[in-house]
Amino acid sequence: MLRRANAPVTAPPSEELPDTYEFGDFKVDFAGCRAWRNGDEVALTALELRLLRVFLTHRGQVLSIDELIGQVWGTEVFLSNRVVYTHVNNLRGKIEADPSHPRHLITVRGMGYRFDE
Repeated sequence: MLRRANAPVTAPPSEELPDTYEFGDFKVDFAGCRAWRNGDEVALTALELRLLRVFLTHRGQVLSIDELIGQVWGTEVFLSNRVVYTHVNNLRGKIEADPSHPRHLITVRGMGYRFDE
């Protein structure tokens, strides 16, 4: 199913996000486009960095697929849900200590995804 983002993020960001942010055993430097887990550098794509920034600026809020598409890819893009699922799962594999039992990037069935600290 192809989707066009037509729903803006309705909730305001939790707060302004600093260039460097840490949660759990993960650290990201948005200005330097670098990330580390347990002190080991992790390669994130530009899209994964944008996706992570959206999750972090909306911590604790459920973001729908349409909201993620609008915030990360833009409102003029048509994507299948699978594209979003794939990128979220790839990001989860890089930020979570155990991706099969995520602590931070949580799926909220039937609604979307939520980032928890």
